[in-house]
Amino acid sequence: MRNRKWNWRHLLCLSVFLALAGAAAAHGQSGGFTEFIYPVEKLKPTDSVPTLKVGDVAPDFTLPAVEGGKVSLRQYAGKKNVVISFVPAAWTPVCSAQWPGYNIAKGLFDKHDAILLGITVDNIPTLYAWTKQMCGPSEKLWFPVLSDFYPHGAVASKYGVLRSEGVSERALFIINKKGVITYIDVHDINERPLLDDLAKALERVNRQ
Repeated sequence: MRNRKWNWRHLLCLSVFLALAGAAAAHGQSGGFTEFIYPVEKLKPTDSVPTLKVGDVAPDFTLPAVEGGKVSLRQYAGKKNVVISFVPAAWTPVCSAQWPGYNIAKGLFDKHDAILLGITVDNIPTLYAWTKQMCGPSEKLWFPVLSDFYPHGAVASKYGVLRSEGVSERALFIINKKGVITYIDVHDINERPLLDDLAKALERVNRQ
């Protein structure tokens, strides 16, 4: 059983890598998504003051979504486990690879009855253009992308992941159906969190 689980995780990571490589090649042929990625220098790994811990009730929020309307955390209470993915900014290198990886790994979230909410401090027009270019003309992200632009970074601040320069940390929160935080990863902002770590954390949610 252990060997099958190990193989599944490696195959998932491999499929994400290959799909991202293919997507990058496709974008290169169709206009060059990568040409518009802003080169970011290496930043201080973390730059925020934690306000939440595992076991806390997750603060509720309501934010506008790129696809229209608004999304609230409370609408998933009792229905779905929630993964919140804070990323610093649109059109930056690591962010532009992280979310396509989650898009390809939708089956992982479905398996654990989880919804993903992507949040940045960018405004809606910026996020609209970025996500359209990220996926190409014929696809879209399966998960809601939310704007924490105004009041600027209010939700990131509430979750203790707003950096001093006004962007959010690269952070993941898992919230169970009872609204309790079961996992926090405030990651090195310069690196993409490992999908395998998130998979392990999701496996534990329904056992808690």
